[in-house]
Amino acid sequence: MYSPQRKDFVSLTLGEQHSHSYTNGKHRRQSCWRKWKQLSRLQRSLILFLLAFLFICGILSYSSLAEQWRGLSDRSLKEDWVEMDNRGLRPIPPGLIPKLPPGVVPGVQDIPPEVLPELQRPSIPILPKPPAMRKPPSKRGPPALQKRGNVSDWQEKDGKEPLIKREDEEGKEAKTVISWRGAMIEAEQGTELQSTAHGKVGTVANAEGTASLKPVTEKPVDRVEEVREAFRHAWKGYKAFAWGHDELKPISKTHGEWFGLGLTLIDALDTMWILGLKEEFAEARKWVETELSFSKNVDVNLFESTIRILGGLLSTYHLSGDTLFLDKAKDIGFRLMPAFKTPSKIPYSDVNIGKGTAHPPRWTTDSTVAEVTSIQLEFRELSRLTQDPQYQNAVEEVTRQVHRLEGKRDGLVPMFINTNSGKFTRRGAFTLGARADSYYEYLLKQWLQGGKKETELLEDYLQAIEGVKKNLLRQTSTSKLTFVGELSNGRLNPKMDHLVCFLPGTLALGAHNGLPADHMDLALQLMETCHQMYAQMETGLSPEIAHFNLQNHNGRDIDVKPADRHNLLRPETVESLFYMYRFTKDSKYRDWGWDILQSFNKHTRVPSGGYTSIGNVRDPLNPAPRDKMESFFLGETLKYLFLLFSDDNELLSLDKYVFNTEAHPLPIWPSAS
Repeated sequence: MYSPQRKDFVSLTLGEQHSHSYTNGKHRRQSCWRKWKQLSRLQRSLILFLLAFLFICGILSYSSLAEQWRGLSDRSLKEDWVEMDNRGLRPIPPGLIPKLPPGVVPGVQDIPPEVLPELQRPSIPILPKPPAMRKPPSKRGPPALQKRGNVSDWQEKDGKEPLIKREDEEGKEAKTVISWRGAMIEAEQGTELQSTAHGKVGTVANAEGTASLKPVTEKPVDRVEEVREAFRHAWKGYKAFAWGHDELKPISKTHGEWFGLGLTLIDALDTMWILGLKEEFAEARKWVETELSFSKNVDVNLFESTIRILGGLLSTYHLSGDTLFLDKAKDIGFRLMPAFKTPSKIPYSDVNIGKGTAHPPRWTTDSTVAEVTSIQLEFRELSRLTQDPQYQNAVEEVTRQVHRLEGKRDGLVPMFINTNSGKFTRRGAFTLGARADSYYEYLLKQWLQGGKKETELLEDYLQAIEGVKKNLLRQTSTSKLTFVGELSNGRLNPKMDHLVCFLPGTLALGAHNGLPADHMDLALQLMETCHQMYAQMETGLSPEIAHFNLQNHNGRDIDVKPADRHNLLRPETVESLFYMYRFTKDSKYRDWGWDILQSFNKHTRVPSGGYTSIGNVRDPLNPAPRDKMESFFLGETLKYLFLLFSDDNELLSLDKYVFNTEAHPLPIWPSAS
């Protein structure tokens, strides 16, 4: 055991009277600073970050609490308004309530007596409560995937109100409603809506302080005028940002070039004439006269420049009688002829219209079958007008060669043809979509153009339709939608391009001209399918390519791959709707076309002018605008919509005109020619 330590000091305690006010604050500060410096850099950083975070949270909490405290100060006023909300009313200043003599309401007959006390009450609020902003269920998309589509941010500044679909068949039956004259906006306009045995009656305070009920007739939507308005809006953007250039980029407010020949303007010439837009047509004509020149060192695609430029100029000449357009058509037609200088007489795809030379694409010596067989209507008509046979001879030589070629399958043709050998290449694939579609269309239309005399054209067309039925036609499992697939090395791919939607109209045109009645039956089925390609999409717009389900797959008929979800403002479906309505007079085709126009206005219309193609038809919240308005939107899509809604059946009668594949009408030749 250790003994206790000895303490060698004396303890002294001072009383309070001897103490001094002394603090060792400096020592404590030095001690805290030493402890802070002893902390590691990481620890100090964490402490500082925590303090900053708490400071920010405090600021945010303060602003939120301040709003709540302000709200509590007005609680008594808000409670009064909540009570009014529950009654669906708002108070208005005294003196604006219309005073009515007992038992009489000016301008309205047979109002039940029990309603009158409500009309005369002097101190009650009379404005109805605004409806709750709830999202209505969308009618777009498959049943399991319906959702509401909103207007995109880049569309918000457009002043155009959404168009209201009419419930009547023709969209012309008037509907009587009560005009509120903006009572929910302007407080001084007192309005009351009362339900009676005779319906809803609205009262409006007029300048004399008396009440009058003013039922008004809501005008039916003029669909023809809406198409004109859409064209003017698209033209506004083109004129402002792309005048004289090939294409409008409406979002970036600039232009794009393909050939540098004013494609949109030329493509739209006959549309403006048909729509009666004289001012717009006059300014476009002036540009053609003073600015359009084909003496340019530029490569153009033979097919595209033929159907858009040559076809557009010929059509405008026929409609207007203005020889300026015929002269321009002669110029471009002559400059395209070097394309036919090939070993096989099958034309090259590209022509330099300034140098007078032609060549195939850099990557192949092939041309697509659709390109070389869908220029005949235009060149044949150019020969008829100029009395120069070289144009007709060149394109009819192509037709004769394709007629004799081996490699077809029940009248169906492959997609490619070699310009050196003149034979089909890559023979395993057959489609009515891209690279082959308009071959079938021009077989029928050349036969009609020539007065139904060229039997080889008719035979090839009839054989091809039978080949479609035998090899490409299928139905979906769920709704039995009939579609046209693609054949690849003997195997069917249930894939259908939007381009194939030209077929219902073409089939109906053939049936109208005496071809088998089952062509019309098939047209009706395919028209329904093309409609569903729009109706089952959330935006109400069709994808570029649809895949159809042959087995029941989640109850859906149509699937769309991410790479195929774009919409280019294409015309094929509204083209067929035009033909179907002309021949059947079934108003549902007009309604379907109206739905498409509304969807274009909702999801593709750009406020500053123009319409844009979009990248995703499955997403109404963000359809992914692609900033491009194709020339065919003005040349074809809006033209066919106008003709669909027009009641004038003699406007471009289908017994007198045949439309080329760019919707440019050319006359059917007189029987003597």
